Amino acid sequence: MKNWLVLLFVSGLLMACSHSENESTEVIKTKISGNWQFRQADSSQWHPATVPGTVHTDLLANQLIDDPFYRLNEKQQQWIDKMDWEYQTNFTISNDILRKQHIELVFEGLDTYADVFLNDQLILTADNMFRTWRIDCKPFLKAENDLRVVLKSPIKIGLQKLNDLGYQLPADNDQSENGGLGTQRVSIFTRKAGYHFGWDWGPRLVTSGIWRPVNIEVWNQARIDDVQIIQNQLDNDNANLTMVAEIKADTTFPASLEVWHQTNLLSNQEVQLLAGSHFYKINFDIKNPKLWWPNGLGEAFLYPITLKLITNKTLTDTTHTDVGLRTLRLVREPDADNIGESFYFEVNGRPVFAKGANYIPNDIFLPRVTPRHYEQVVQAAADANMNMLRVWGGGVYEDDLFYDLCDRHGILIWQDFMFACAMYPGDSAFLENVRHEAIDNVKRLRNHPSLALWCGNNEIENAWGPYDENRGWGWKQRHSAAERAAIWQAYDTLFHHILPQVVQQLDAKTPYWHSSPSAGMGKLAGHDTPSGDMHYWGVWHGQHPFSDFKKHKARFMSEYGFQSFPTMASVARYTEPQDWDLDSEVMTAHQRSGIGNQRIRAYMEQDYVVPQDFEQLLYVSQLLQAEAIRTAIEAHRGAMPYCMGSLYWQLNDVWPVASWSGIDSYGQWKALHYAAREAFKNTVVIVDQTDSLLRFNVVSDLAEPRKAVLQMEVLNFDGDTLFNKNIPITIPANLAQEVFAISTSEILAKAKPIVAMISARLIENDQEIDRALHYFVSPKEMQLPDPEITLDVTKTKEGLLIALSTNKLVKNLFLMHASDESHFSDNFFDVPAGERKEVFVATNISVEDFRKGLRIMHLKETLKK
Repeated sequence: MKNWLVLLFVSGLLMACSHSENESTEVIKTKISGNWQFRQADSSQWHPATVPGTVHTDLLANQLIDDPFYRLNEKQQQWIDKMDWEYQTNFTISNDILRKQHIELVFEGLDTYADVFLNDQLILTADNMFRTWRIDCKPFLKAENDLRVVLKSPIKIGLQKLNDLGYQLPADNDQSENGGLGTQRVSIFTRKAGYHFGWDWGPRLVTSGIWRPVNIEVWNQARIDDVQIIQNQLDNDNANLTMVAEIKADTTFPASLEVWHQTNLLSNQEVQLLAGSHFYKINFDIKNPKLWWPNGLGEAFLYPITLKLITNKTLTDTTHTDVGLRTLRLVREPDADNIGESFYFEVNGRPVFAKGANYIPNDIFLPRVTPRHYEQVVQAAADANMNMLRVWGGGVYEDDLFYDLCDRHGILIWQDFMFACAMYPGDSAFLENVRHEAIDNVKRLRNHPSLALWCGNNEIENAWGPYDENRGWGWKQRHSAAERAAIWQAYDTLFHHILPQVVQQLDAKTPYWHSSPSAGMGKLAGHDTPSGDMHYWGVWHGQHPFSDFKKHKARFMSEYGFQSFPTMASVARYTEPQDWDLDSEVMTAHQRSGIGNQRIRAYMEQDYVVPQDFEQLLYVSQLLQAEAIRTAIEAHRGAMPYCMGSLYWQLNDVWPVASWSGIDSYGQWKALHYAAREAFKNTVVIVDQTDSLLRFNVVSDLAEPRKAVLQMEVLNFDGDTLFNKNIPITIPANLAQEVFAISTSEILAKAKPIVAMISARLIENDQEIDRALHYFVSPKEMQLPDPEITLDVTKTKEGLLIALSTNKLVKNLFLMHASDESHFSDNFFDVPAGERKEVFVATNISVEDFRKGLRIMHLKETLKK
């Protein structure tokens, strides 16, 4: 969010402009990104290194280890986290820079235990991956400088902390056995990403490294340390805001603060800067404001606002902030019967049904995530009609770019603090470390209009079960009464006091929710709790049928999910042909939910004929997953306004694996992501079948009701129309509503369920705004025909257009291409007999070459022996 004048670090030489101090006093920020080396601490051999980076990625780049993601290589690399490592570089400082009043060395991210030496002087000891570390280094600088960072093993330090505590804190997702530690789970002692220690969708690769940029910042007289934008008043005519600037100055002297929107001066205030760090308020107005809206409800409009600090008519420092004007509330109001309470986000006065997914880091090795990766994943969320992502608490507080992109695309952020599925220490040093971590990140993220909620942790309250001896995950029962008391005291201090106090002090406008799921303070969330948010894992972990998604309707469903495998093209990138069996050692190693492969097969047997062919099995697993999540989303949206949120687990992956993701680690959309895009459209028709009745429900997120026609047909798989009816309806505003019902027996009077389907279209002004295809029986009960598919490919300005037609129903048509870069605008779709389907591909491949690499698969093919 903050832009500085940047000078380049070239060949180890810090280049300074040839000007005197009187000509410019602007802050200079320079990255130290070149000429780095690393070594194992007890080795004399140095190797080239990349900063930002990690030990693992530097070992990989130097061909000292094999790709950790390939086959079983992860197992061979568990020694790395038990070693200490050193990084070093050297740089030259010009005399002009050395004469500056302030020179600071800034580490934006150190992973995790690090001693920093400048010219052999210890200047920093760091112990938190999530904090920014700033050191006044001027006293230690010379013209020629050596910078060395000693990274200590998080495992060795964790084991010492475990020994000092004297008992094991619950941390069940820590895969200590895979790391050779037996049951010694040490992840909770270290303020670093929990998923590095393993999870039920990720490997155990415990990194160390300089994972975010290292900068030298140079300034004279004064600098802007931070800004906060406070929105005081907002209506159609005017937005009144206050910018609170934290400015550090050497002495007391006059200055000017100017607030600009592009080339328009919004406010100019003369101030007397005081020596030290102080806060200064500047009020300004934006006339006829445009609002920031979540995706699908309006434009996510941003105002680029710049603050300039002027001293002696010279620009001293400047910051840039994109401001989104909007109001936001977490609405928790008692129901009329006082049994439960609402839980929904209201933006600009409108209740918003939250549509989205849980987001995890994009790689186990965080510095490998490029701007393009961030752009792809946020764009994919927006393209799937999502308006919220939950940044889960076992990962990291993401890079600024991620939140900038969410601002631009209208993606609200549910932001967990980085605590998940474990109990944490309660000593004063740990708690104070976390407090500083929270301050750093709340200040960094609070100006983003996408930020909707701070949440204390993921699943810890429900796991411990503090309010009921018979609730929880069995953690309490592992401990003595004295240990229980100490563990709960640490939890209470951290999540009920420290974190909410930091949020209240630094970002009071953003709501704080202490744990997810929760029914509220003093109440535990359950499958049918009438308040708070819910994580429903009856489907999958509890082996409940998909239909149970319709039984358990929370006020806000913040987690639920179902697994699938990546496609064959993705699996082939990390395996060999001899591994292509679900029970192979490699496929088992890339399935971190112990019962996962068996669970997928068991669910598949209920609704599908389980293919014998490995590639087809992967494909059908994705159909199964898509159907699970579609069923859930429709149940949640159909319960609107009682239920006002549906965030499935999970959007993305950290490595190639069988998981709950809708986008695999190579960026390939699974069937789930395409299905979610359809289920999350602003207006949808849902067909709900019971034994005796078919109900047609319409859901709309839009602000105004609309007139439309529900066109309902019963078709057989050969394309014959067996029943049809047009029903004029009113699409409700921001609501779910049943618009038509008919008896199943009437619908099926002329149709056989095993060869029939319902087509339900919503038509407004002769335009189709949604279509649902509903089948009467499960896929394994259908008598699918052998279709003749005609496929035509033509060149367009942007890529290729594929036109498909068929003489009989094609179920779940999957388009594949030899180039993994080919992204299809739609996939895994049904094409009823006699209909035409167009799919676009953004590619530079010629029509002829594209045809050569194109393959298709559909469900009927999986039934052939």
